[in-house]
Order: sequence, then C-alpha cells, then structure tokens
Amino acid sequence: MKISFLLHNGYGIGGTIKTTFNLAEALAERHDVEIISVFRHRKVPNFPLDERVRMRHLVDLRTEKEHPRHVRPARVFPASEYRYPQYSELTDERIEECLASLTSDVVIGTRPGLNVHLALQGPRSAVRIGQEHLTLKTHPPALRNELRRAYPRLDGITTVTEADAEAYRTRMRLPGVRLMALPNSIPEPSIPPADGDARIVVAAGRLVRSKRHELLVRAFARVVAERPDWQLRIYGNGDQEEPLRELINELGLYNNAFLMGKATPMDGEWVKASIATVTSSFEPFGMTIVEAMRSGLPVVSTDCEYGPAEIIRDGEDGRLVPVGDEEALAGALLDLIRDDALRHRMRAAALENSRRYDPVPVVAQAEALFEELLERKRSMRGRLRFRVPAPAHVAHTVRDLAMAAAITTVRGLRKVRR
Repeated sequence: MKISFLLHNGYGIGGTIKTTFNLAEALAERHDVEIISVFRHRKVPNFPLDERVRMRHLVDLRTEKEHPRHVRPARVFPASEYRYPQYSELTDERIEECLASLTSDVVIGTRPGLNVHLALQGPRSAVRIGQEHLTLKTHPPALRNELRRAYPRLDGITTVTEADAEAYRTRMRLPGVRLMALPNSIPEPSIPPADGDARIVVAAGRLVRSKRHELLVRAFARVVAERPDWQLRIYGNGDQEEPLRELINELGLYNNAFLMGKATPMDGEWVKASIATVTSSFEPFGMTIVEAMRSGLPVVSTDCEYGPAEIIRDGEDGRLVPVGDEEALAGALLDLIRDDALRHRMRAAALENSRRYDPVPVVAQAEALFEELLERKRSMRGRLRFRVPAPAHVAHTVRDLAMAAAITTVRGLRKVRR
C-alpha cells in the first residue's frame, strides 16, 4: 500500500508528531509511506525519522512567512480550530493542490482542521481517514458543528481511546463512517529498563496548569516528611516553571524536588527512577504513561478523562487516584515507596502490560482497518459498474457542483464569522 500522512508540522515537538513518526516508521516495514508536513520551520526534524519514510513540506516558514497569500486568512481550514491563526489562503491552496495530486491508497489526516481538508478535497479513489489525537469533548461547539458537516465524507475516523470513540458514536451523526480506537504506539526503549531500586520519582510533560504539577509538589512534601531520602524530578518547560520553583522553595523541598528542564528523548531519564507519576486534570491519551511503563516504571496517575484508566490496570501495574486529591496521591506514592516487593511486582507488570502499545500490534490494527476500508471501497466500485452510467459530462458536473457547494458553504461560514 501507498500511505500518506498529512501533518501540521513534522519539524516541531509534540505528541502527535511523535506518534505519527512511530506509526509511519512501523508501516514502512511493508508499505510505501510518506509524511506531508504542511509547515517547515527548521532544517531537520526534532525527532529522528527512519530514512524509509519520506517527508516533504508544503509551506516553508523560513522563506515564505511573509508570502502575500500567507497573510490572508484561510477559508477551508476551520476558524474554530485551535491552529487556525497559523493557516492562510496559501495553505488552503497548497493543501488542495497536494491532495489533488496524490495517488495514495490511504491518506490520513492528523488533526481536525486537516481532516476537514481531507474530507472536502481528498482523492476519492483513496481511503480517507481522520485521526483524532484530542477528544470530541474538548473541541469547541463551533468546531464540532463543522466536523458534523465534513466528517461524513471520510471513510474512517480513529481516536486514541475507546472512550472517545464511543463519544463519537453517540454524539455525532456519521453514517457509514468506520469509527475505531487506535492507540498511540511506543517502541521498546533501546536501553535496559529501570531496576526499581532508585529512590527517585519522575514526572514529565509541559509545565502548564492542566498538568497540575503544583499538586504533585505539595503531595511530595508529604512523602518527604516520611521518606526524606527520596527525590522528585520533573522534566519539561512551560509558563508554570517559576511558580513551581517558588513553591518548591516555599515548602523547603530544594534538596528533594528538582525542575530538570526538557529532555528529548526521555528514555535515559525514565530508567534512573523507580516510580513515574502523572497528575493531569485531563489526558486525551497519556504518552508519558506508556513511555514510563515501557521503561519498567509503575505509574501513579490521576484518574482523569480519558487515557489513564485505559492504560493503567489499577493495583496491578500502577495506581489511579482521584483528580486533585493531594492526600490520595501522596498515599499511593508512599505505598510503592514503603513496599519494595510491591514496587517490583508492579514494575514487572508494567513492562509486560505495556507491550500492547508496541508498534507491532498497533500497526496490525491499523493495517486491518486499511484493508477493511479498501475492500469496502472496491466492493462499492464493483456495484457501481453494474448501474447504467450517466453521461460523462453530467457525472462530472454533479460531482463538481457538490464539491463546489461544500467548499462554498465553508467559505460562507468564515465570512459570516468575520
């Protein structure tokens, strides 16, 4: 199969980029795979990419940032989408031209705005799949309405959790669209896993309010009161760095809690610890949870929507605690700190259970979906051959008018908003 991914910016840093690279590399074992990056802003990608996967870009921000059409607002990319300010008349044009030129068997969009482009402009001969890396619940109402109009034109939609797939089934009218949960894949680390003996708890992620690192610092103060020989290391950067530093000093944790900055990749840092923790108020999936487990760490996480409860088996390979409960978080950490045997049992279970997120089983699910939708498309073409065809000029006119109407509707909505 020839498979194309349409990605916002393959030269940046983020979970969607990383999981797209992981899936593309795994698929490249048996298929012809390319990544089409709408934007490029640097010479080489931040994440390494297997040479078997081709990557090309549509707009080079190093030379085209001031392009006359790039300063005019986009009319196809949804205005209600988070990334809308970065899109333009130029991206509308380049994406449409790119999609029209594709000869791929499968084309995969990786965010809502690009999925809308794919639905309206993607090649009808290809299986068109929209990936959702966030959740339906987090999309603003205006975006959900746009997706209700565009998504029925797709062949399939994948979400990263079953809970979100169910939300699409029950809250969106998508007749004929195949809905499936396809989790993010994480390759096995190239270094040996943690041995479970280090007196270190580690957290990783952007230092932003939704990650609730201040809750973790306060909970860890309770841990230190009983076990002052343990450390907390927090990796990442963001606008909460200084408030967190002030809180650490205020609580007298400057010898126990450390802000480590950003580390990419994290493999070498996970294995220095014995426990990982996630304190988010919301996690669409939980890449860091799987990464930590694949490195041999039991994970103590808040039981937030949507990902943690689908990844962690509470009491077996980690612990789930109520969102915002400082006491419960400290208690779960102390349970693992006090009991070496429990920690080692959970460590072994984390290694074993996290194998379901290896690229091999995830790719098998993806390939099965692609084959199912390709067969469905072939079957539909076969049925259409037995119908009396309309004259070619009529068929073309109907198809062209339908496409023009869809795009005109989207553009009209933009004007009304403005």
